[in-house]
Formats: sequence, C-alpha cells, structure tokens
Amino acid sequence: MKNIIKYILLVFILLLTLSGIAALLNSVDHDQEISLSQLVQKINSGQVKEIFIRNDNLEITLADGTKEKAKKEFGTALSQTLQSFGVDQEKLLEVEIKVENDDSIVSAVLNSLPFILPFLLIILLFWWMMRQAQTGAMQAFHFGRSKARLSNASSDGKKIYFKDVAGLKEVKEEIQEVVEFLKDPKKFQGLGAKIPKGVLLVGPPGTGKTMLAKAVANEARVPFYYVSGSEFVELFVGVGANRVRDTFDIAKRNAPSIIFIDEIDAIGRHRGAGLGGGHDEREQTLNQILVEMDGFATDEKVIILAGTNRPDILDPALLRPGRFDRKVILDFPSISDREETLKIHALDKPLAKDVNIRIIAQRTPGFSGADLANLINEAAILAARKNQKEIFQINLIEAIEKVMLGPERKSHVLNEKEKNITAYHEAGHALVASSLKNMDPVNKISIVSRGRAGGYTLKLPSEDKHLRSKREFESELAVLLGGYTAEKIIFKDTTTGASNDLKVASELARRMVTEFGMSEKLGPITYGDKDDIVFLGKELSAEKNYSSETAYLIDQEVKKFISGALKMAKNILSQKLQILHKIAKKLVEKETLEQEEFYGLLGA
Repeated sequence: MKNIIKYILLVFILLLTLSGIAALLNSVDHDQEISLSQLVQKINSGQVKEIFIRNDNLEITLADGTKEKAKKEFGTALSQTLQSFGVDQEKLLEVEIKVENDDSIVSAVLNSLPFILPFLLIILLFWWMMRQAQTGAMQAFHFGRSKARLSNASSDGKKIYFKDVAGLKEVKEEIQEVVEFLKDPKKFQGLGAKIPKGVLLVGPPGTGKTMLAKAVANEARVPFYYVSGSEFVELFVGVGANRVRDTFDIAKRNAPSIIFIDEIDAIGRHRGAGLGGGHDEREQTLNQILVEMDGFATDEKVIILAGTNRPDILDPALLRPGRFDRKVILDFPSISDREETLKIHALDKPLAKDVNIRIIAQRTPGFSGADLANLINEAAILAARKNQKEIFQINLIEAIEKVMLGPERKSHVLNEKEKNITAYHEAGHALVASSLKNMDPVNKISIVSRGRAGGYTLKLPSEDKHLRSKREFESELAVLLGGYTAEKIIFKDTTTGASNDLKVASELARRMVTEFGMSEKLGPITYGDKDDIVFLGKELSAEKNYSSETAYLIDQEVKKFISGALKMAKNILSQKLQILHKIAKKLVEKETLEQEEFYGLLGA
C-alpha cells in the first residue's frame, strides 16, 4: 500500500510539473490573434513592420510597436497564402520576415503530453499490480518452505560448548554418545550399533535444553538447525507437513547435522485428545514428523533433538524406539551446580572481593540456569543504579529477593495500624517456622512491600531436598497459617492479608490427600486422573474417578489437615506470646530483620 501511494504521488508531481511547463510555454504573451485577411489589410496599409514565423504561428510587430498573432495555413508558404488573400507585393517587400524552425519532435511531445500522461498513469498502475501479483505468487510458492534457522552461536554471537554449560554432568555424559556418533559414525556402524535417531530433552523452563542442544552441535562441529514446534503449524492445511518435509530435506543434504525442535509439545500432543478430527492440521504435521523420523536409514547422519517441559502429553508414537527413543532429564541445578553456573555468568562482571558465590548458591534453591543468569544481571543493574564500580554481596542478596518476590514498592506506604498488623502477621510466620524442627531456617523477615506481597518471611534450606515427608508438609501448613493465627490472637480479627496463605495451604492439604496418599482414612490412593483430559481450560475437565461419598471424605480430610495445622500454630504462638510481641515491635521499628538479628531475639 505504501508503494502504490508513493507511485501515485510521483506521477501526480510529474504531471503537475509538465502541465506547468506547457502553460508557461503557451502563455508567454497575451497578444491578440487576428485573421489572415486582417493581416493582409494591415500589410497593404503599411502598418506591419515585422513578421516572425515559428512553425505555423505568426508573431506580428506593427509600426507602433504593438504585437499581434496569427496562424498561417499548414504546409503552405506564407507568401503564397498572403497572395491568395490579395496582398500588395510592394507593401509585402517592405515588411521584414523572419523564420525560426523549432525541433518538431520536442514540439510534438510537448503538444501531446496532455493526451499521453493519463495513459502513462494507467500503464504504470497496471504494471505495479502485475508486479505485486507476481510477488504474492512467489510468497505463496515459498509459504510451505521450512523456517528452520542455521544457528551454532548463542544470542551474543559466542559459540557454546559443554564447558559453557554448567552442571548437568550426567546429562552431558548421556548425550556425549551423540557427539561421538556424529564425529565418527563408522565406530558404531562397524559393530552394527544404531545411534538413537531422536533425543528428547525434558526439563522445566530455563534448565538449559536449547543451550545443551547447541553445545552438542558445536562439539560435533556440524550444522545446527533450530526451529520451534509452533512454526510448523499454520492456518492452511498441509503447510505444516510440507515444512516438516523441507526441514528434513535440508538437514539430509547437509548431513551430518542436527535438527533441534524446541517446544515439540506444540505439535506432538497426543492425537485424538483434542476436539478436532483426524484431519486436524496439527495432527497432519505430527504424522509427517513420524514418517520422516521412521524413514531415516542407519547411515543417514542426522540427529533429531527436541525440547519440552510437558512429556506427559506427547503422543506415544513419538516416543517409541526408532523415533525419540532416548529421554534425557534436565532438572533444577543442585547447590554445586548453581555455584558453577553463577561463576560462569559472573565471568564478565566485576565482582567485589567480599562476594561469596557459595552463599548465593545456598540461597537460591529451585532456581533454574536462566533464573541464575537473571539474578547476576539484576545485581549488576542494582550496582549501576548506586554508581558502584563493583558488584557487592548485598547487591546479589537484594537481587535474589527481587527475582523471587519482585521489586520493592516504596510508594506502597502502610499506615500505623496496617503496619502493626503486617508486623504481627510476618512475626507469626517466622516464630512458628523457627519452632518446628522440620522447617527450613528463617533467613529474613520484612514488612516492606515487594511485588504483590505486603510483607514476607524468607525461609531457605541449608541443603537440597528431593523428598518431602508428611510431617514436613504438616509443619509447612502450620507456618502458612501462622500469620492468620497471629492476627486472630492479637487483634481478635482477621484481614485479607492472609488470603494467599490460605489458598496455598488449602491446595497443599488437598494434594496431600489426593496425590500423596497421606490421609489415614482414605489410604494410599490417588484421586482425579489428569493424564488423558481434553484441554478446555486449566483442569476444567479433569476426570472425576471417585464417587460423591469419596469427594465428601476428601473434603473432610483436607479440613482435618488444615485444622490440625491451625491448632499447632495456635499452641506455639500462645506459648511464645512475649517473643511474638518482641519480634513484631522490632519489625515496626526497623521494617526488616536479618537471620542473625531474628534468632538473637528468640534467645534473648
């Protein structure tokens, strides 16, 4: 549309310019035009001094200096024309006659411009429309082409190798076979061994699936084709399947090579679980991937890597031997892996001498590699805001809280009453947590708003945990209800500040009953099958595989866990009421209590 407007404006300006030139040429003088008979009369009377002939136009200068115009007959000499009108030859000899021959081509063009320009404009528009149609046809021709991108570098242009991927020791060992096969396939083929055609990288977001795939390609020194699963699916039927074919054809022509399909669950979802039929575009795309992967010969050195964080919804045909027959699990990094990851991301950052990366790693359980990279970046931003030349330990600690809870909302000022309620609420959480041996140590308490939280109590484990017991969950419920209980004991009332705690506690208690089998009355049975659900919304259509009587019992058991936790929190706070007042008073005064200061109040 922009091009056509540009062309129209250009033609309009050209037309306007030429029209102005023509008007200028035609309006040099506004002399009176006379007929040839009148010209003859004036010649015979001796009034004409000079006649200037330009093509068929006559410019006449009279004896008194007046100028007039006339036209002679086309193709006839002026003298012959004047004789036919009865001119006096003697008088004609007294008149000075001058002749100027214009370039006939230029004159013809100028005279024909008003007639030619409209046709030129129509031809130009027709040419532009034909050109656009050809461009659209070419785009349609390439619509089914692959969108896979050849990329062996990271976002900053640096190549990634296994040494740049912190942690994941077992994962790198598992996937090292892929690298060795691509480097020396004869080593495997000589023994009749078949390398896995597809390797599925499974892990939560940010754990390094894409980075690991690029490291494999760089270690093997082969082309790495990256494509997202959603880029195969289009509105038009058959486009996705055609893009799959084209992607695999490109990889085969450049073998040995690697194809990495990120978020493969976008097209690899279980067939038949949706509301559409078998001719659904997504299912056709998945069928084409299955055919292409199964069609690989043993000597075709093309490896398919795919990443997903939802392996439970993938089609079984995609995971069978011969396709994605190897599954590599990427989990959240351990303390040692987090320390190593932080060191890698801090290589280009000026860290102060007081920075202890091990402490930061201990304070970041559950952080993924992407979270840790973001943590280092946020610390650098905080240091820059304070005009520091180095990143200090306090910057990293503040960055942890910012990543976990959000930035401080200093504009969210509480009045005295709200501040007092929030102080007792957070003191209740911290006091209950410190009184239970199954809980992680309290690291920090604050009544400064962060994100959507009016205050927070930060508990961090001293070591990585992979299993949780029933007693730990019961203690966690008591801590979650500690703030609610403190408000009720001190103010004989409750506020909306406990709403999120109640929500989390209710969900945890229900999972203890329905998923973890921790209810004595219901026993070790799980309730609510979510494996084969039709997605109409978040858990909207989860299958209810239990009766109404069982649903009633589930509700009763959930209530029992909540009531037990509430009783536990109430007993602790009632016995340590003086300490609760002391912690709350200190929070109102200082707004934030660090670990040492908090535990100092408990022992005082």
